[in-house]
Amino acid sequence: MGFCRLGDHQVYYVTWDQQTCGISLHSRKVEDSIGVSPRPVFFEELDLLGLDKLGWSYPHCEEPLLWAVNKQYWYRGEFVFEAKGASIYRDAKIEFQPGKEKLTLKRIDMEKMLKRCSEYMFLLESEAIEFIRETYLQYASAKRSVDRVPSNQINYDDLVKNVEKKTKTKMAIVREDCDSFDIMPFDKAEKEGKKVYQTTKIDRFLASFSGGKDSQVVLDLCTRAIPSTDFEVVYSDTGYELPPSLKLYKEIQQHYQSLYPDLKFSLAKNHASVLSYWDKIGTPSNKHRWCCAVMKTAPIYKMFKTEGNKQAKILTFDGVRAEESTRRSNYGRIGKGVKHDTVINARPILNWSTAEVFLYLWRHNLHINEAYRQGMTRVGCLICPFGSEWNEMIAQEKYKEPLSPFLSRVEHYAKKSGIKDVEYYISEGGWKRRGSGDLVDRDCFIEFKNSSPTFKAKIIRPKIPITSFLQTLGNYALTTKGNVTNGDLKVKDNIYSFTIRNAGQNVYEFELDNICDLELVGELKKVRPVRVDMTEF
Repeated sequence: MGFCRLGDHQVYYVTWDQQTCGISLHSRKVEDSIGVSPRPVFFEELDLLGLDKLGWSYPHCEEPLLWAVNKQYWYRGEFVFEAKGASIYRDAKIEFQPGKEKLTLKRIDMEKMLKRCSEYMFLLESEAIEFIRETYLQYASAKRSVDRVPSNQINYDDLVKNVEKKTKTKMAIVREDCDSFDIMPFDKAEKEGKKVYQTTKIDRFLASFSGGKDSQVVLDLCTRAIPSTDFEVVYSDTGYELPPSLKLYKEIQQHYQSLYPDLKFSLAKNHASVLSYWDKIGTPSNKHRWCCAVMKTAPIYKMFKTEGNKQAKILTFDGVRAEESTRRSNYGRIGKGVKHDTVINARPILNWSTAEVFLYLWRHNLHINEAYRQGMTRVGCLICPFGSEWNEMIAQEKYKEPLSPFLSRVEHYAKKSGIKDVEYYISEGGWKRRGSGDLVDRDCFIEFKNSSPTFKAKIIRPKIPITSFLQTLGNYALTTKGNVTNGDLKVKDNIYSFTIRNAGQNVYEFELDNICDLELVGELKKVRPVRVDMTEF
């Protein structure tokens, strides 16, 4: 069964190619199509799994040696072994298929494999480049029209929101033949074949680089589609970064600036260390996921302000792919307000497979993050409440020293909360499923008051700014006068007004009006006490 991808371009299917030890692409489903896109396996991963000590023989070479589908390993189209039971404290157990206990591997014939896949990859790349170029030109020309034509200088974003709120109908911004813009129901715009805009104003175009293979491909595609003076590259150092990701960023910067000296690279970083937040807030969890907003999203968008300290309108080309998760498989190729209201996300490789991403890297002789060679399936943070046990095993084995401060805190908090078998609790992901980070030493706390429809809380002796948590819930705007801060918080499609009042003696009162979303009430109650520093508003 072939893996199927949604989109308006060709779907490719993958089969094993025994002659090259690699893979082949096909434009239609054929016999022996692979059901899940495979990833390449290098000698470093086999060494980490101990295959060299278990009787296997293979060269230490640049090329991959075999392929993995989930945790099953395939050589020349044959299933040879499976890795089971990995965790942050436990190596994976290898279960060989009968007769595969001792094998001598040959490297993949990269030149021949790439040649056989070249026609399909050329078409795939061309479509992605055209998508990037058309998206860029569409919004760049809209900006020029807005600057040039007085009738276009309406705030169409606000106009769409107001009409949608009144009519309960999804609206679209469209461009008319006279080079002016209008709004109409989205369904009607699609029926009439109108080109739909998410906004008419874009201040900056970005290629978001994460250190992973997907964003690396998108960056390279952008350099082939857009003038290097018209976009910039942003990398966020969260403080959790894998050492090879930091190394790769420097290599990527040197590589592209040697080719395009005017291509701008920017590094976004929080002013405080992530460990200091862990000590004040507690460890993140899948329900208390403060770290991404605090350490990644907020620092990036603090970098981009326009005159008057307003948030710049940004279009970012990212490496999100539908294959990565069920949630991402529902994404459109262009989306607005995914993480921030002023950002449009364009996804050139949304429907690419893992195999196609690696084929691109090899075809263009691009750098490959060393963590992939060690066996990591995704390169993100050293430790993450959404990380896999497999990646945690590799991080503990290969990046033990930078991982240690984080793991030791997880262990400390687990012991403090009375967990008896700490290793089992952490291995099984217990720390990831907590409702809050409420395990740190503190002399501060929150009192909640039930007064529906207004949510009220008294924050006593808080430790860090409340805005650190507001941004995990949604986008917000603030104004401060005296000891009172008023603001608006946007969560999903709703806007809630709130007030923060300094009651004196390090006590603050927080009120959020007209709240009817019980899920949001629950999220607010998970927020740990924070120091409300009015100078930061």
